[in-house]
Amino acid sequence: MTEQYGSVAANLPVIDISPMQGGSIGDKAAMAATLRDACERSGFFYVSGHGIEPALIEQVFAASKRFFELPMTDKLAVDKAQSKANRGYEPLRGQTLEAGAPPDLKEGFYIGEEVPADDPRALSRFNMGPNQWPQGVADFRPAMEQYYAAMTELSARIMAALALSLNLPEDFFADFCESPLCTLRLLHYPPQPGNPQPGEKGCGAHTDFGGITVLLLDDKPGLQVWDAAGERWIDANPIPGTFVVNLGDMIARWTNDRYRSTLHRVVNTSGAERYSVPFFYSGNPDHEVRCLPVCLQPGDAPRYPVTTVEAHLQEMYRRTYA
Repeated sequence: MTEQYGSVAANLPVIDISPMQGGSIGDKAAMAATLRDACERSGFFYVSGHGIEPALIEQVFAASKRFFELPMTDKLAVDKAQSKANRGYEPLRGQTLEAGAPPDLKEGFYIGEEVPADDPRALSRFNMGPNQWPQGVADFRPAMEQYYAAMTELSARIMAALALSLNLPEDFFADFCESPLCTLRLLHYPPQPGNPQPGEKGCGAHTDFGGITVLLLDDKPGLQVWDAAGERWIDANPIPGTFVVNLGDMIARWTNDRYRSTLHRVVNTSGAERYSVPFFYSGNPDHEVRCLPVCLQPGDAPRYPVTTVEAHLQEMYRRTYA
């Protein structure tokens, strides 16, 4: 893959998912066909008609910015190194997503379902437990909890749309969406330095582990998607009123690689502070992930063994952090 930071505009469709809330059979079928094409080509697309209130989005961005503007001592008071559930603050250059590249030029904050420390799930399950909430950031917790709930509901709707795109019943993924494992992540990217280290980026090239990622962007460019056919990086710039959605490795595995989990990265050459809010939706930890029969052509065999959501995520974390 080339390392130049210049790229071309992404040819990613904007898919109106409003038919998933009371739309006609015909409208749903048309939406599903567009979605199917996007999932087979790149696994990346924008969604509009999602129903998330602009006021809530503004609150999330404002609270996120207030948190990242805190003194470092206050941010480190909720360092995720203190959390068994991987919740809290991750310092600048605290993660390296691209093997062989310098650490990522970003800082983050992780939020999940609020599970008490003495809950059996917190004692035995992967990435479950209490959140760490920062002190002195007005409206931070209520904004994030409201947004978390809204994104959980939206993600389930997108999963129903994916079912239709695979010519499956709309409720096919209902069990997968029951008590889902989700992570809300706040990200802050300082401007890319004028003389970066070789290969330094805001976020190194990677694919996502889980089911789907629903990404909220501010108005700054920076997200780039790998176009394997053209062997180039293409820009996925912000489009007002939309989210960027991409499929994770688990969906690729589930569909026998018919649907794609694609490399992406962030290079913040805007010259300004950049903020984004990805929501990682991985589904019910106990749900079985078995190759979908509709994704097997005659004579094909499943490329991956049967697993569960939790086992898949644990495997991905072992590969990444071993």
